[in-house]
Amino acid sequence: MAAVAEAMHVSPSAVSQQISLLEQEVGIDLVERRGRGVDLTIAGRKLVERANRIFEELESARADMAELKKVVAGDLRIAAFPSVAAALMPKTIQTLHATHPRLEVLFEEMEPEEGMNALRSWQTDIALIDDLNVPPGLLDPSIEITPLIEDVFNVMMSPDHRLAVMETVTWQDLEHENWVMDTASSTYTRMLTDACQKSGYTPNIIARCKGFEVTRALVSEGCAIAILPGLRARKDLQGTRICRLEPEIRRRISIAFRKGEKRSPALQVFVQCLEQHAAEIR
Repeated sequence: MAAVAEAMHVSPSAVSQQISLLEQEVGIDLVERRGRGVDLTIAGRKLVERANRIFEELESARADMAELKKVVAGDLRIAAFPSVAAALMPKTIQTLHATHPRLEVLFEEMEPEEGMNALRSWQTDIALIDDLNVPPGLLDPSIEITPLIEDVFNVMMSPDHRLAVMETVTWQDLEHENWVMDTASSTYTRMLTDACQKSGYTPNIIARCKGFEVTRALVSEGCAIAILPGLRARKDLQGTRICRLEPEIRRRISIAFRKGEKRSPALQVFVQCLEQHAAEIR
């Protein structure tokens, strides 16, 4: 209830009241309490399935009309996580403003899992995701993805670090280092911890940060090392040294959207523009 309320920008009690009204209208319970939370009943799940198909048809019809008019206009909502957003979104938005002034690109920073949830609940039109946080096997059948770019992780350290003279650093080289970890994604933390454990040790994490600004400050002062995506290593790294990491960890970044909207002119021009700028930095 709290998550729905947050997504819809209303109070939890308002969500509860709306569900109660809907239950009165259909004459059957749609949710049931499970501990401190609630779950959908069989009737609730069936209603959600029907509603999803209805929304998909509405989106498909809207795409049909836009395609017939050939008009690139209106709002296009984009969800993307920080590293890919910083690398690609500014130029993409700037280009689209110049080439399609009637199209308004509305961007919101979201981690891949958040973006997928927003896409499923019609809170965004496009989500940029990666295969580390959103494995292909877990994708909703109603969601289509287009591959965008591959990214390789690097190690970041201070310029006077003992390993800074090396072009390539191994996981074993980092065994006795202090680590600062980006906690925005639990999958990211788990992935790095697993990679260290495969090399025979558990990383000594001395700091957990949600934002890159603090991570960079800790690294530049020599307090710790950090692992960061190659896309993020393109800018704003004054006072640090970036080295390649072996064995490498690679992720595939994709564009996700609802299948019914594939023919939307606005979606098509955004995808084309994003792919163009991704190709420039690949």
